[in-house]
Amino acid sequence: MKIILATQNQGKIRELQDLLVDEGILVLSLLDISDWVDVEETGETFADNAALKARAAVRRTGLIALADDSGLEVDALNGAPGVYSARYAGEPKDDGRNNDKLLHLLETTPDDKRTARFRCALVMATPFGKEYLTEGAVEGRILRERRGLDGFGYDPIFYLPEYERTMAELTLAEKNNISHRAQAFRKVIPILRDLGKGAMPYDPGED
Repeated sequence: MKIILATQNQGKIRELQDLLVDEGILVLSLLDISDWVDVEETGETFADNAALKARAAVRRTGLIALADDSGLEVDALNGAPGVYSARYAGEPKDDGRNNDKLLHLLETTPDDKRTARFRCALVMATPFGKEYLTEGAVEGRILRERRGLDGFGYDPIFYLPEYERTMAELTLAEKNNISHRAQAFRKVIPILRDLGKGAMPYDPGED
């Protein structure tokens, strides 16, 4: 079975490939499409933006397409950067500048008020018009300086109290146990299995 993950982010590609390594599913990405044109993310929510990207990818390739939109919600900033997480410091997207801006805005915020969460919405769009939405979230707080060399995005400043490490200090296996994106990806695996068998998939939205 072959699917496409609608991203050029190698960190996300690696995470999904690691989760599906035993499923017999080949994960392609937008890096495999030479003339891909980025979809304008005009949605008001993570789910809106994920759906826009998944629909564009399935139209372009004819494959089952997965797309996520995920970001950071900081309580002291009323949920910002939210859907603007990837471009928080403006164009072009730059993780370093995004982290710098966030740390500057929180400079006077006390440690006990620096609570935040990573949130992910994942949409799977199929060539026959069916769509599925799964979600995940992980709670933490924002440090005052970067820690860790792995991960991407806001991982170096997102601290997990129960692990006493940032997301960027976790191994890929540890991150795939707890991350917002891994939670959403894991929920879609049973649906992919059913599709691979030609069965009508279970819809998590039916609960």
